[in-house]
Amino acid sequence: MKYTDNTPPLMRVQGLACAYGARSVVRDISFDLWPGEVLAIVGESGSGKTTLLNAVAARHTPSAGQVSFEIRDHGLQDIYAMTEAQRRMLSRTDWGFVHQNAADGLRMNVSAGANVSERLMALGQRHYGRLREQATNWLERVEISPSRMDDRPDTFSGGMRQRLQIARNLITQPRLVFMDEPTSGLDVSVQARLLDMLRMLTRQMNLAAIIVTHDLAVARLLAQRMLVMQNGQAVETGLTDQVLDDPQHPYTQLLVSSVLQP
Repeated sequence: MKYTDNTPPLMRVQGLACAYGARSVVRDISFDLWPGEVLAIVGESGSGKTTLLNAVAARHTPSAGQVSFEIRDHGLQDIYAMTEAQRRMLSRTDWGFVHQNAADGLRMNVSAGANVSERLMALGQRHYGRLREQATNWLERVEISPSRMDDRPDTFSGGMRQRLQIARNLITQPRLVFMDEPTSGLDVSVQARLLDMLRMLTRQMNLAAIIVTHDLAVARLLAQRMLVMQNGQAVETGLTDQVLDDPQHPYTQLLVSSVLQP
């Protein structure tokens, strides 16, 4: 990706910190995210990566720092200075959020088609035929047969639920999607299929993404850049291949060597 000096980042995170009571969970995290870029946040359980993701996605209010997003025609805006209604609209349009457990991101008691088209309805679309047409298109794009349109997610496999959740998020053509361990708990063959699909969709849509994962292979496949967290701090950041092939921080070296061990 090439940007001119005048190209603003899509998102800017500055000095972000999160705490639960007296316990500091995330400390002084800063990074820029560019349009179409995929950033992987990696680290072991308890490193603070999911808390960081939730703070950046306006799901957990930070104790310090700033998160700014490039609002169309208005430049970078502090998301925590917005009203709750403005943040909700942002989450329905330019943002998506893919949960580790697909059931957390789906309405399990309504049809697959209703799940996919719900975001469009929230934006005011009401024409049943057009909604169904767009839902059909997105089911096909995530490799779910349109014949399952009227089936509920609780009749789907784990991999199909995750693909359905992705369709639900991407139907509004967001510019940024947050993903929390999207392949965790899936069989290896299902993971591979899902990862190939995610890589294809991010490239086709020029979609920026922030993905939390403990799996370095997932990070290498999907992300151009990586941020390594330990004890709530970013200990190393850089291009994914450079970080994985030549890790500089002892903790990153330990992570990489543990994957390479037989």
